[in-house]
Amino acid sequence: MASAASHTTFSLLRSTTTTSSTPSTRSSLIHLPTTTTASSLRLRPIRRLGFSAADPLLAVHVATRAGTIKGKGTRGVVSMAKKSVGDLSSSDLKGKRVFVRADLNVPLDDNQNITDDTRIRAAIPTIKHLIQNGAKVILSTHLGRPKGVTPKYSLAPLVPRLSELIGIQVVKAEDSIGPEVEKLVASLPDGGVLLLENVRFYKEEEKNDPEHAKKLAALADLYVNDAFGTAHRAHASTEGVTKFLKPSVAGFLLQKELDYLVGAVSSPKRPFAAIVGGSKVSSKIGVIESLLEKVDILLLGGGMIFTFYKAQGISVGSSLVEEDKLDLATTLIAKAKAKGVSLLLPSDVVIADKFAPDANSKVVPATAIPDGWMGLDIGPDSIKTFNEALDTTKTIIWNGPMGVFEFDKFAVGTEAIAKKLADLSGKGVTTIIGGGDSVAAVEKVGVASVMSHISTGGGASLELLEGKELPGVLALDEATPVAV
Repeated sequence: MASAASHTTFSLLRSTTTTSSTPSTRSSLIHLPTTTTASSLRLRPIRRLGFSAADPLLAVHVATRAGTIKGKGTRGVVSMAKKSVGDLSSSDLKGKRVFVRADLNVPLDDNQNITDDTRIRAAIPTIKHLIQNGAKVILSTHLGRPKGVTPKYSLAPLVPRLSELIGIQVVKAEDSIGPEVEKLVASLPDGGVLLLENVRFYKEEEKNDPEHAKKLAALADLYVNDAFGTAHRAHASTEGVTKFLKPSVAGFLLQKELDYLVGAVSSPKRPFAAIVGGSKVSSKIGVIESLLEKVDILLLGGGMIFTFYKAQGISVGSSLVEEDKLDLATTLIAKAKAKGVSLLLPSDVVIADKFAPDANSKVVPATAIPDGWMGLDIGPDSIKTFNEALDTTKTIIWNGPMGVFEFDKFAVGTEAIAKKLADLSGKGVTTIIGGGDSVAAVEKVGVASVMSHISTGGGASLELLEGKELPGVLALDEATPVAV
């Protein structure tokens, strides 16, 4: 255990000492990537990506690392992609009824006013592309978790903002299936947009009932899924309709999510760092294990760090600890060492005498948390050390806050990370904000616009980072392999 007076980084794996039986090429904080060979490329195939329209430079970078055809050299590199709405020509879209599943599940206040329109804005490029090519857009989404028809979850409050952003008046249906909806679809002009009522007003939606999916599909000629936030669910409007509508393709937002969360993470510019935070190890087990296979540096923050501390025999006071995950923490530390990953934990923490915004607080070394106190944020030395580690990188993914950032007093660490990533983005580092509270943090600090990519999915982002396959993505048509 480190000395309580130590002000050096509490890094579990910064030693460059290796044994002959366990060589490590990534044991130091700064990683110098080894020469990439064709054989190493073939070991890291990438599947089900969509590159063509979202970010051409990233597409080229990822495709050139995706794999090679034997004997073809660099010109034989291929990218296996899901078919995208960008692959469809004007003749494919003109006059066609296009069922677009978007994720417009935005927060509303007590007066039904939209408090954050991020998800609506994210859906606009696909919708505009379709209407500019003369398609008839039938827009579908859910809102909240209704139990049957629930007036407070009606999509009516979304219409004014949607109309403003698209530039035309959006027509709203009072249902998502049925004769009245069919009449509205029949009267929809080329380039028009019809918003169906909350698709989750029917319990058959989440059950992925085939007959319900067939009714939804009957409204349209082809399908576009742009709802990344629900792509990890096999629902009637995300997976079921694809059995009845062809082509079924990805929208620009879904495509961009795949480019970054699969493409850039699977074949990153190195050194590659991941920052994982949040309250519990248990909610991020899959993400950490998956990232340990890919990253050079792993920075941990949030409440989960205290489980790692305790697993190392360090007293954590009244800090949050998952007692049943101590062995797991030890295993993850050992795995990081075996993989040659520099795993960094905070060297100091901000502690409080209670869990409240007005709690008394002070900064102490991570090894000196007194009884009765709890850690609620990372400290200034940790921020400095984390920033120095991030300065060495070319790709960074961030998922989870560094502390209880809902309380201003304990938001300093999270906000510092957000500002650092913004600074590095301006220097050409690829910065990926992997959904959830990290998105809220960069929005709060006002730096969201400069990040390379901000994921619109919570659960979907986590599952994709864990390496899981998403039903809403698997259901889409495969694109033809394209030589790069």
